[in-house]
Amino acid sequence: MDEETKRILKKQGYAIVGNHSAVKLCHWLRESLLHNRFCYKQQFYGIKSHRCLQMSPAVNNCTQNCLFCWRYQPFKEVYLKEVDDPEFIVEESIRQQRRLIVGYKGDPRVSREKWEEAMNPKHAAISLIGEPTLYPRLGELIEEYHKRGFTTFLVTNGTMPEVIENLDPLPTQLYVTVAAPNEEIYKKLLVPLIKNGWERLKKTLEILPSLDTRKVIRHTLVKGWNMERYEEEYAKLDGIAEPDFIEPKAYVFVGYSRERLTIDNMPSMDEIRDFAHKLAELTGYYYRDEKEDSRVVLLTKTNKPTKINA
Repeated sequence: MDEETKRILKKQGYAIVGNHSAVKLCHWLRESLLHNRFCYKQQFYGIKSHRCLQMSPAVNNCTQNCLFCWRYQPFKEVYLKEVDDPEFIVEESIRQQRRLIVGYKGDPRVSREKWEEAMNPKHAAISLIGEPTLYPRLGELIEEYHKRGFTTFLVTNGTMPEVIENLDPLPTQLYVTVAAPNEEIYKKLLVPLIKNGWERLKKTLEILPSLDTRKVIRHTLVKGWNMERYEEEYAKLDGIAEPDFIEPKAYVFVGYSRERLTIDNMPSMDEIRDFAHKLAELTGYYYRDEKEDSRVVLLTKTNKPTKINA
């Protein structure tokens, strides 16, 4: 990671870990501490927002430059050349998380009990920035978190199917973002930096049914780009993946995405509901839950509980 990238990330509140990783406090962690408001992952899956560690082992590396990404996109290269030890990354990520949280101790809005819990995170969201499957020791990283009693959510764009297929151990829950119904839109909206990105994503979807962990397909929906009249194409892709959960979620007009898209590209909650109902009908999934402030709907394959022991 070059010094200019480090400077920009630190200014934005990232804590740099080693040579290619980072931690940043999630908006919902702060909301949970200060105002007792929580993210949709807590509502849907039981993850405690104030105990969630949001990190990336590949800050400077990605296989796509998605137009809707609200993060700073510093990606100078796709593949990591020299990698840090996973045990070091995990220990340092926890230390940096505590450093970022320590200042909340004296805020009168934060309960002492909740602050103490936050200082001992129990969940790792490997989803901060960049593409985590580009870190070649990802399985060891997940294992190190699990050794410490963490649950793990891994979020991937699905362009590294060979990593997903051979990942050991698997995360507690695996997210794959499917933000295009077809290859034409994929190339225009997700701007792949590698060849055959669409084919590689489809290969990942084919692998998912064989993986013994909880699986989620997230459809990030951008009005005027990838949602109107595309429910049937998404349903076919979901049929290949057979995920436990599907999350139709609105693009939000924030961060760096404002340089590439407009507020008119942000779907309303009613539009997300309409899309989700149509997709549920086509896939046979249940319309299980929704969270309006995140503009997201949860579709489930069965009526079994969605919560994990987190």
